[in-house]
Amino acid sequence: MTAVQAAGVSRNVSRSTVPHSDGPGPQPPRPRGQRPATMLTRHDDLIERLHTGPYDELPAPEVLALLLSLQPWQLLAGRPNPPLRGASAVLDWLSNHPGTGWQQRWRAAGCDSDLDWIGQIGVGGDRSPATARAEILAGLTGLLLCRVVLPGYGFLNALKSPALLELARRAHNPDRFADLARLATDHGMSPQMARSGINIVSKIVLHTGRDVDELNAEDIFEYRAAGLRPSGGAPAGTYAAWDLLAGAGILPQGSLKQALRHGQRPTTELVDRYRLTCRPIRDLLIRYLEERRPGVDYGTFRGIVGDLAGRFWADIEHHHPGIDNLHLPDEVAQAWKQRMAVVTAPDGSTRPRRNRFDILVRVRGFYLDIREWALEDASWAAWVVPCPVRRGDTDGMHKARQKQTAEMHQRVRERLPRLPVLVDAAERHLADQTALLAAATAAAIGSTFEHAGSCYRRVIRKSYTKKGQRPGPADVLVDNTDTGERIELLRSEDEAFWAWAIIEVLRHTGIRSEELLEITHLALVSYRVPDTGEVVPLLQIVPSKRNEERLLLVSPELASVLATIIGRLRHRSNGTVPLVTRYDEYECVTGPALPHLFQRKHGWRDEVISRNIVMDLLNATLARTGLRDAARHPLRYTPHDFRRIFATDAVTGGLPVHIVAKLLGHQSLTTTEAYTAIFQDHLIRTYRAFLDRRRSIRPEAEYREPTADEWREFNQHFAMRKVELGTCGRPYGSSCKHEHAPLTEQGAA
Repeated sequence: MTAVQAAGVSRNVSRSTVPHSDGPGPQPPRPRGQRPATMLTRHDDLIERLHTGPYDELPAPEVLALLLSLQPWQLLAGRPNPPLRGASAVLDWLSNHPGTGWQQRWRAAGCDSDLDWIGQIGVGGDRSPATARAEILAGLTGLLLCRVVLPGYGFLNALKSPALLELARRAHNPDRFADLARLATDHGMSPQMARSGINIVSKIVLHTGRDVDELNAEDIFEYRAAGLRPSGGAPAGTYAAWDLLAGAGILPQGSLKQALRHGQRPTTELVDRYRLTCRPIRDLLIRYLEERRPGVDYGTFRGIVGDLAGRFWADIEHHHPGIDNLHLPDEVAQAWKQRMAVVTAPDGSTRPRRNRFDILVRVRGFYLDIREWALEDASWAAWVVPCPVRRGDTDGMHKARQKQTAEMHQRVRERLPRLPVLVDAAERHLADQTALLAAATAAAIGSTFEHAGSCYRRVIRKSYTKKGQRPGPADVLVDNTDTGERIELLRSEDEAFWAWAIIEVLRHTGIRSEELLEITHLALVSYRVPDTGEVVPLLQIVPSKRNEERLLLVSPELASVLATIIGRLRHRSNGTVPLVTRYDEYECVTGPALPHLFQRKHGWRDEVISRNIVMDLLNATLARTGLRDAARHPLRYTPHDFRRIFATDAVTGGLPVHIVAKLLGHQSLTTTEAYTAIFQDHLIRTYRAFLDRRRSIRPEAEYREPTADEWREFNQHFAMRKVELGTCGRPYGSSCKHEHAPLTEQGAA
């Protein structure tokens, strides 16, 4: 047992995370208050890959002779003879740049950066600039189609030539490109997204000089890395290109996001992201963390790394440069503890740190673990030093946890009475969006209709009108003629449904948000009661924090919600619940393909709803209620609020607390009691019921009304038994222990 565990901090309590690095090697620490931009690998190293064509070293005359015999020239419609003048001019211009082949000369000339260099090439004669440019582009197109030079993505994106991409598809394995177009239709991609995905595949074919069947995952990674936006987003169509190639069996199965995820990172990489300057301390931390890693889950492990390497030692090195020993001077230790007591926002403001005691306990456990391990392994002895976190530094932990429990109870008291308002808002919005979708689906394109007192017009995307295409099943657009708002009804109805489903399942089960998203169709099981033979439905909950599964009895209300979800998924997927994988954001692993219930269409893909989407749907529903807290701020619910509300409602409804603990998956009744808030009116009602039950088993004579003489005798007894040290508190009718004590003059009177 480590010192941290001995101090009473469970390894499964915290789900704090440390942001991932963008790749191997040390990374700068993230500024305070800033979330990580991405959890996906960037693959910046692939941008500098050099691709060369099969004719890279041919002399210019042989290249021109080769062009005459190659099929791509025949694709230049309207030209009976290939425009060799333009191709010859491009080759002559490239020959003036250094390099052993055409590709190196192309790079040396900076052709991938922009298109300005095209104006520097002359074709001779008295041609106008426009005619000369057209001949240059025609000759350059021939060179690209014949793979004499392989253009970079910067050039292709700057050229913006759909004609070149179409010629590339006709020149290089056109049958395979036709297969990709059919796959796009089968996947349910919109025409615009299918076109973007196929265009990206065409660019990759031109850039790499390989046919479609020869492409690999790194080619997609390279294209994505070359076009990453500052926000970390991939170029439009990248995910579609991956799915098309994966559907054709060219790339591995699974989504691009799944292929880009980091997964669980080595301890060295997690520590090195903080760029610790003291090498011995860095090596010690890695060794210590490697010892701790097998005993905790990955999410907790990242929290330990963040506390020890980041919030402890990286902070020490930043504010006290030159320290290279764990034996910290008192002034350094005190300064660090003061900094850990608050969180500094980007604007310089501070607030108390809620988890400062957890950080102190982990640092103290780090020192005490080394001291304990040194008794068995002398190699740790060199690092045994006094701990900067004294026992008294954590004395306020119990009080802080009591305060946190009181805050949780107050949240429950504030939110439980208002839960029916939230439920009603979700139900009404779903019914409204369902009716609006039905009315819009029945309306013709361009027609107007009324719904709930508002006027709407059914519209169509402009992209469909360009080529005479008709809207597919994923497009039901309306404009609110009163407000001018455009609504995509299939999306809004889908969001309304899942907001309702999330609220209903959370409030009827009390499960965690991770457990909600892990529910599958296979989790619904039946149990036959031995005594009566009755078959009851049960819901199997996959543990998200502990390795103990549990079963919940499915109430009729919950059964109706789950049946509605399953029916919706089956209707959408021809009678079956689609198999999808789920990525565990805490463990950084992707699970197997299962029939998850909380999945929805994301474009053309089926994906499990993420935790961020759960919060977005809850917040959108809360915004419609207009609920506010005592400070008149918009009221917020989290998935864990539903868990506490469920526990409180169950206990106040008469369910024993140990049964509630089993339903919630708690190992300790203390944890369940901390979840349960007591309302004042419930306290009064319960205590009165207790008094009534106690009176019912006592003799009735004990509760009769006293006579006037009895009441006078009762009052006189306590008035006359004054003693020197105060009023005698003996029960009425019993002997007094002060019977022989001297009475004061005032008492005797």
